[in-house]
This record gives sequence, C-alpha cells and structure tokens, in this order.
Amino acid sequence: MSETLDEQILRTAKEIVVKFIEVGRVSPTNFNEAFRSIFQTVKSSAKGIEWEIDQEENQV
Repeated sequence: MSETLDEQILRTAKEIVVKFIEVGRVSPTNFNEAFRSIFQTVKSSAKGIEWEIDQEENQV
C-alpha cells in the first residue's frame, strides 16, 4: 500500500522534529510552534514539487 502525499509530508515533518529534539533544537516548550513551522515548510515544498511535476507532464 502506498502512502498518500499528505501521509509522507506528516511522516517527514515528524522525523525532522525528532532529529531536532535529539540535538536540542526543539524542546517541549516550543514543540507546537516548531512542529507547525516544519510541517508547513515541508508541505509547501512538497506541494510545489508536485505542481512542477504536473506542469512538466502536461507539456510533454
């Protein structure tokens, strides 16, 4: 079963936050803000790439 793009975005954001927690860049006090920011950044990047791929496929 393949993951949807939204599931991949959520998993990626989660992995990034976990790494930031491990190195001390994210703490329980700023977790909510950090996760939202990371999630939105990953989402906008992924959706932008998805849009570019769609545009390239339509040109062929």
